[in-house]
Amino acid sequence: MSTPMEYYRSIPPVTKTYAVVCLLTTAAYHLDLYDPRSIALFYSDIFKKFQVWRFITPFFFLGPFSLPFALRLLTILVYGVQLERGPYDKRTADLAWMYIFGAMTLLVIAAIPYLWHPFTGPCVVYVLVYNWAREFPNARVNVHGLFELKGFYMPCHKLIDFWGEGYQMNSPLRNSHQADSDGGVAFRGRSYRLGGR
Repeated sequence: MSTPMEYYRSIPPVTKTYAVVCLLTTAAYHLDLYDPRSIALFYSDIFKKFQVWRFITPFFFLGPFSLPFALRLLTILVYGVQLERGPYDKRTADLAWMYIFGAMTLLVIAAIPYLWHPFTGPCVVYVLVYNWAREFPNARVNVHGLFELKGFYMPCHKLIDFWGEGYQMNSPLRNSHQADSDGGVAFRGRSYRLGGR
């Protein structure tokens, strides 16, 4: 059985760099070394205050230490390593370019107000999974021990996971003040039965 240091040394360079920077960004957040709003993607601050680091920093914040953070980091380590040892073997620059191109595309998409999100790290993980699925379409993936998918359908599963993390405007499980403030009154009766107002 290998030690954690041996495992760390066995991770290919692009995946290792991205995973370590994401881990350090979250660790620094938990040590209160920065305020998350200072690294978030706010185009107004980029162009009016010339805070150009905001073009880069949102891609490294995967969220606070939590189960979703751990799953995202595990996704980077599993699928990133498979890509870097498989189709991108001896093509490290191509994999790095895939990350850069995905990040630039996400910056363009985030310029659309409806699609904007302050932290795009989870989206980069989705880009990684999408590319993995295109390279390994027939691989069998066991999803949390519940069911199996072909690799081709893995992005659909991750997209559903990503959508499930936000909140729904008419969600019945929010407090009554939020429901009244944004007009979410359609589910008020069901919310009452589920412990809401």
